Amino acid sequence: MLKGTKKVLIDIFQILYKIIYGFARWVLAFVIVIICAQVFCRNVLRTNIRWNQEVAQLLTIWIAFFGIAIGAEKGLHIVVEVFYDRFPKPLQKAVAKVNQMIVLLVGGFFTVYGIRMVVSTMDSRLPVTKWPSSLMYIMIPVSGLLMIYFEVLDLMGLKKYKKTEPEAEKEEVKEP
Repeated sequence: MLKGTKKVLIDIFQILYKIIYGFARWVLAFVIVIICAQVFCRNVLRTNIRWNQEVAQLLTIWIAFFGIAIGAEKGLHIVVEVFYDRFPKPLQKAVAKVNQMIVLLVGGFFTVYGIRMVVSTMDSRLPVTKWPSSLMYIMIPVSGLLMIYFEVLDLMGLKKYKKTEPEAEKEEVKEP
C-alpha cells in the first residue's frame, strides 16, 4: 500500500508541476504581449490601453509566486554554498533538514497570511478592470501550499523519483 501511495503522490506532483510550469510560461508570454501592445499603441497609434498596467501587474505577481514555489522545489533559494560545502557531511545533512523546515514554515506563512489577505480584499475591486482585488493575492496561499507539498515529498524521500525538467530539455539533440 505504501508503494501505491508514493506513486500517487509522485503522479500528482508530476501533473501539478506541469500545470504550474506551463501556466507560468503562458502568463509570461501574455505579459510580454500586453506590454508590447501598450508600447505599440502609445508610440504608433497615440492611444492608450487602459487596463494593461493593472493586468500586467496582476500576472507578474502570479508569475513571481509560482516562481517562488518552483524555486523552492528545485532548491534554488538563497544558500551560501561556500560555507556549506566545507561542513562535514553530518552537519550538511542537519543544515539541509533545517533548510527544509524553514521552507515548510515559509510555505505555512504564505498559506495562512495569504488566505487572510485574500479574504480581507474580497469586497474591494481593482480600479480599472473592476476585478476583485483578491485576485492580486490569490497566488500567495497557492504558492504556500505548493511549497509545503513539494517539501513534504522531499521529506518523504520521493525527490529522486520526481521529474521536473520540461520535455524539450529532456530530448537529446542528435547529430546527423
